[in-house]
Amino acid sequence: MALIPNFPAPTHISLNGIHLEVFEAGIENRGNPIILCHGWPEHAYSWRYQMPALAAAGFHVIVPNQRGYGNSSCPSEVAAYDITHLTDDLAALLDHFGYERAVFVGHDWGANVVWNMALLHPGRVEKIVNLALPYQDRTEMPWIAFMEAVFGPENYFVHFNRHPGLADAILDENTARFLRNLFRKNLPVTPPEPGMMMINLAKAEQPLGDPIVNDADLAVFTSAFEASGFSSSINWYRNMDRNWHILAGFDPIIPMPTLMIYGDQDMIPRSETLSTVVPNVDVASLPCGHWIQQEMPDETTRLILDWLEKATA
Repeated sequence: MALIPNFPAPTHISLNGIHLEVFEAGIENRGNPIILCHGWPEHAYSWRYQMPALAAAGFHVIVPNQRGYGNSSCPSEVAAYDITHLTDDLAALLDHFGYERAVFVGHDWGANVVWNMALLHPGRVEKIVNLALPYQDRTEMPWIAFMEAVFGPENYFVHFNRHPGLADAILDENTARFLRNLFRKNLPVTPPEPGMMMINLAKAEQPLGDPIVNDADLAVFTSAFEASGFSSSINWYRNMDRNWHILAGFDPIIPMPTLMIYGDQDMIPRSETLSTVVPNVDVASLPCGHWIQQEMPDETTRLILDWLEKATA
């Protein structure tokens, strides 16, 4: 993929048996690291608004395309995307830069990785800022079986697991349309999507609501997924039950200072137990949907910076 206009040039870093495409800002601020972790189906570029402001505030901003995304490695084995590999990548990224700990910021699936980074590598996490996805309480049965029992077999989490390759092919065939239809705001208030939501979005002729990205920004995401395909990133979903088993023996309490940012119009519900498992959490919300840092970039950045200043005082 060609260099992204008005965005840092990447570095390709070999670590943990793969290589990651990593973007940086505030390199002169070495010693004060903050790592931003994107969600699905996104890209390091989703943090384009936050990177300059965090660098100006004195942070060394490190933003990887995590494995399976962009020009980072895309292993073929499904198990290569389990939570052990994903968090080990971030620990190895810290090692590469010579950092013991960092502030971690995550959105969507990136938030899931950050929550579990705090469990699997607690000594490497100084503070947490997570957007959209609260900490997920452990269920009595593996997560996909639980979701199938609650939401049915056409829930896209379940469908990704039960029908490997099907959604991947449809999204690959309709990449531009799918992403255009997905990155929207001001959506009509309707009941939850009854069927295979991601496939339906990929096939929909007309998008709903309003775009949250302009054509040039959408082209960055589209180009990245046209090059990588969707299978490697969907494989993150295909490890949910494996992750359930991996995490079985870990204390779920996360003691680090944490900021949780919700979008008031997001389909993901707020956690009613967050303060129990994350006792040092502050909670904020913005009047937006799921794509918080892209839909309300200035407000998101200000929340993060204000909280980091307060948490450091």
